[in-house]
Amino acid sequence: MKDNIQILIVDDDPDVLAASERLVKSLGYQVATASDGNECKQALEKTTPDLILLDVMLPDMNGRDLCRDIKADPDLAGIFIVLTSGMKTSSQDQADGLELGADGYIARPVSNREFKARVTAMVRILVAERERDRLIIELKTALSKVKQLSGLLPFCSYCRKIRNDKGYWNQIEQYIQEYSDAELGDSICPNCAKTYFPGINIYRDDT
Repeated sequence: MKDNIQILIVDDDPDVLAASERLVKSLGYQVATASDGNECKQALEKTTPDLILLDVMLPDMNGRDLCRDIKADPDLAGIFIVLTSGMKTSSQDQADGLELGADGYIARPVSNREFKARVTAMVRILVAERERDRLIIELKTALSKVKQLSGLLPFCSYCRKIRNDKGYWNQIEQYIQEYSDAELGDSICPNCAKTYFPGINIYRDDT
């Protein structure tokens, strides 16, 4: 599972970028890097990572604005983004980033252990959400294929017709085909076979 997770790290500080890459790789995830906003955009044109660790203070653009733009793109909106910063660390800064669509915020300095724990926790959340979304799609697909007969069905005991919700009386075969996915095939029960075909042993008694 871990080697299927792709993480893009964006930071203009080469030392921070190298350290972050080393720590994320130690967790077993695939890693790509970018040193500014334009490189990040170029990377997103080639692949769609599962998670972006995005520095707020980039030389060519504000990381929060980049986060907002990524989240506004329907093709990229599903990417989880964690903003990181060693300067914009106040409660207000973090709230601003989260309100713009970021899924998390890491304020530096941070210990290696905490950094890895936060990345792991974020991956755990995104995997759980995607599994939830997959199950919801499967459930909707299954429900779309199922038509359920329920409630009290007006049924004529003489002609064996059923009244539908529009007030029309239909043959039971037609009703079942309309309100379920069942397909009816011609057959005959043992009692009717004896009544209508007394000379033909349709149901053999092999016992």
